[in-house]
Amino acid sequence: LIGFMSFLEENVIYPPFALINNEEGRVVCQFVVDKTGQIINVRILEGVNEDFDLEVIRLLSISPLWKPGKENGQDVNVMYTMAFDFKIPSVSLFGN
Repeated sequence: LIGFMSFLEENVIYPPFALINNEEGRVVCQFVVDKTGQIINVRILEGVNEDFDLEVIRLLSISPLWKPGKENGQDVNVMYTMAFDFKIPSVSLFGN
């Protein structure tokens, strides 16, 4: 999960319209990591608006492969529910 968090930080694009309007929020989604480690069947359970929801879907669609779940030594599909918090990044000109 630490690697996935780094992936998110490096790849997230804060929706420009949300930045202009100072919008923040949480998107809760559900998805399946299949037997091959691919993320499939992404569903938004609680969205903020289309811009945030589409960014979560985009990030999950370009995610590197995950390690598949195991049951009795066999790879299995696993369903996850995850929240993505969008907070306007604070930028300091003085490095504070």
